[in-house]
Amino acid sequence: MARVWIEDRENHADYQGSLEKWKIDKKAGSKRRPPGRWRVRWYGPDGKGKAKTFATLPRAEAEQQALTGRLDKGSYRDPQSSKAAVRVVAEEWHGSLRKQGRRTKDDYRELLDLYVIPKWGDWQVGSVQWADVSQWVNELCSQPGKAGRPLSPSRIAKTYYVLSGVMKHAVRTHRISASPVNNHDLPRSDDDGEHVYLSHEQLEQLAEAAGRYRTFVLVLGYTGIRWGEAIAIKVGRLQLDDRRIRIVQAFSDIDGLLELGPVKNHEKRSVPLPRSFAAELAPLAHGRGREDLLFTAPEGGPMRYPNFRRRDFDKAVAAAGLADFGVTPHKLRHTAASLAIRAGADVKVVQTMLGHKSAAMTLDVYGHLWPDRLDEVADALDIGRAAALETLRAPVLPDS
Repeated sequence: MARVWIEDRENHADYQGSLEKWKIDKKAGSKRRPPGRWRVRWYGPDGKGKAKTFATLPRAEAEQQALTGRLDKGSYRDPQSSKAAVRVVAEEWHGSLRKQGRRTKDDYRELLDLYVIPKWGDWQVGSVQWADVSQWVNELCSQPGKAGRPLSPSRIAKTYYVLSGVMKHAVRTHRISASPVNNHDLPRSDDDGEHVYLSHEQLEQLAEAAGRYRTFVLVLGYTGIRWGEAIAIKVGRLQLDDRRIRIVQAFSDIDGLLELGPVKNHEKRSVPLPRSFAAELAPLAHGRGREDLLFTAPEGGPMRYPNFRRRDFDKAVAAAGLADFGVTPHKLRHTAASLAIRAGADVKVVQTMLGHKSAAMTLDVYGHLWPDRLDEVADALDIGRAAALETLRAPVLPDS
């Protein structure tokens, strides 16, 4: 049982001295409240003694009961710990990140410095309320960002996520009991603009126009892997007999330098290759080491997105007659998803292909592409109803 007790300070010298001083100040017109006679004392989970004074015994007893309950249930929070500045908690949180790659940590650092710490840095972590966060989200939506342009919905969501991470860290470190960054309506994500769903014919035309990068475009359009994952494929991860590519690493652009690291969401996976072009990848791997990159820039080394767009991809898009579609290498993920769904793939297959963290995320993005099965339900109900009506209308034969 937690130890929480009440002291009567009536005969304590410090209380008597404070009371006499209060009486003198009151005669002089002071509005200050009298010192608390009743002191609630307890030991926190850290073993350190705590104390809080109250003017009346009933209030002290109520606090004693509340503290005992929180200590027994493990929901106790040190009142002083909630006074930590948000900037202190933010630095602790960022320093505790271990699973994230450098690119992700750098993104979080930027958002902390641009939007979170300037707004919340000097606030006590326990003083941030849900309504305060809601107002902040409104400001992010209505005011220009640091670059002078409105923030995109995805940028707002990521900034919100960073503050959420800071506040969850405050909960885990027992500074606050619940996070105020929870259940806020965020603007609808713009993802990467309008989705583009190419047909098989359009994808093949684009691949043919891409010349030496024909198979690279087909890999993007039929597997749905991300750019950083595609350029990081090594020869040893090409499994032609099984018609699979093993996706375990990805390149990230960090301050102009490509760094090899884990895939997004740490979702290592194998993606399928259509049999019709899997064999076309064999010449790319022939005579090369397992650690060599499967796809490389013309001058060797990993491919760079801006160079590929300018030198190869955008020209192929124009040559294939797709200039008005807004096709980008990344948007070929949408084509891969749509073609797989049209071929009968279920949500778990598409989730695995794309490396989504959850099937719910896949449904949020592509749920509208799965065929509407309401007609199937209606047809099945028709069959059942027809059978029931036939039974009801059948003549009743007399007993023999």
